[in-house]
This record gives sequence, C-alpha cells and structure tokens, in this order.
Amino acid sequence: MVRHRSKRLRARGFSLIELLIVIAIILIILTIAVPKLSTAQMNAREMAVVREIQTVNTAQAQYMSQFGQFAPTMAALGPPTSGGPGPAAADLIPGSLASGDKDGYTFTLAATPSGYTLNVNPKVFNSSGRRTFYSDQNMIIRQNWSADPATVSSPELK
Repeated sequence: MVRHRSKRLRARGFSLIELLIVIAIILIILTIAVPKLSTAQMNAREMAVVREIQTVNTAQAQYMSQFGQFAPTMAALGPPTSGGPGPAAADLIPGSLASGDKDGYTFTLAATPSGYTLNVNPKVFNSSGRRTFYSDQNMIIRQNWSADPATVSSPELK
C-alpha cells in the first residue's frame, strides 16, 4: 500500500527534466520573437515619422500662404508660448513636434534661399530607426538606409 501511494505522488508533479525542457523551449521562442518585435517597432516608428514629415510640409505650405515665406524653424510652426499665433509661432503643428524631438527622431528645419530643408534622423541609429529622411519645399520625402543623413539626391520614398 505504501508503494502504491508514492507512485501516485510522483505522477502528479513535473520532473526536473520536464521543467528544464519547458524553460528551454520558452527561451528559444523568445530568442526568435524579440528581434522581430524590435524590427516591427522600428517600422512603426518610421511610418509615424513619415506622417510627421508630411505634417511639417503641409504646415510649411500654410505658413507660406499666411506670411509670404517659409518658416525658418520648427518652433515657428509650433504653438506660441504666450499670445496669439504669428510668424514666430504660427500654431500649425503640435508642440511635441515643434520641439524637434519626436518618435525617437530629431527633426531639423532650416531656411534656404529658395525654401527650406527638413532633415529627420534617428537619435540612436539602428535602435530608434534604421533610416534617415529628407524633405524640402518640393514636399518629396527622401530616405537613406544608413546613418548618413538623407539629402536631396537620396532615393525618393515611395
């Protein structure tokens, strides 16, 4: 009778080998899944950045229509710190974008004699993003698949 009871107790639990096998399987699944999750997050971040670039280009067109020139800085497109909108802060884009730092990317807007340039680069290349972006008054978004900033001669994003 005692022998029969010990077999029943042993049959209820998992052996150490079975637990180690389950842990090994979980670790293998995590090893496969984590890099794919990271890549998916970077892709989502980059698509959000492309939408933000389109927002800046649209805001630049509105700024040009209101003030007869393109905005020289991101802050000029953003909300005013006090008072109403004007050339120094036109309130055309949200403050989070006007700060020049959004979605793990740095947005740099500069005035040129014929319009403006917008360079958008990841803060940490291959972590917050794998591409750099460029746009200007032509509203064409260009991309570069390296840490070097994209330029007017970079391939067009399609």
